[in-house]
Amino acid sequence: MSSIASFVGGLAGAAAVTAVNETVRQFVPQAPQLQLLGIQAVRKLFIKSDADLPDRDTQYGIAMGGELMANASYYSLAGRSTGRGLLLGLAAGLGGIFLPDKMGLSDAPTNRTTTAQILTIGYYVLGGIVAAKVTRALS
Repeated sequence: MSSIASFVGGLAGAAAVTAVNETVRQFVPQAPQLQLLGIQAVRKLFIKSDADLPDRDTQYGIAMGGELMANASYYSLAGRSTGRGLLLGLAAGLGGIFLPDKMGLSDAPTNRTTTAQILTIGYYVLGGIVAAKVTRALS
C-alpha cells in the first residue's frame, strides 16, 4: 500500500466529516458545530501570538484548511482496514466530545445535546470508514 493512497484515503475521510458537518448543521438545530471548535482554536492561536485577528471568514477558512489537513493525516493511519478506520473514528469522535474543555475551548459545539454527541461520534466514524474504503480502492 502506498503512502499516497493512504493520504488520499485520509483526505477522503476528512472531506466526508467536513461535508457531513457542513450539510447537517444547516438542517438540524441540535447538530454539532465542529467548525466552531476550529474557529475557537484559530482565535486562540492568533491571540496567544499577539497577531492581528483576521475577520470571521478568514478564521473559518484557516480552521477548515487546518481541519482537513489534520484529519487527513490522522485518517491516513486507517490504511485499508475498515476496523481500524472505525476505531480511529470512534477515538476522534470521543475526543471531540471530551477534549475541547481540556484544551481551553468551549465544549458546547459538540456537547450541548445528546444528539450533538451522537452525531459527533458518527461523523468521525464515517470519516474513518471512508478513509479505509478509499485507501483499499486505490491500493
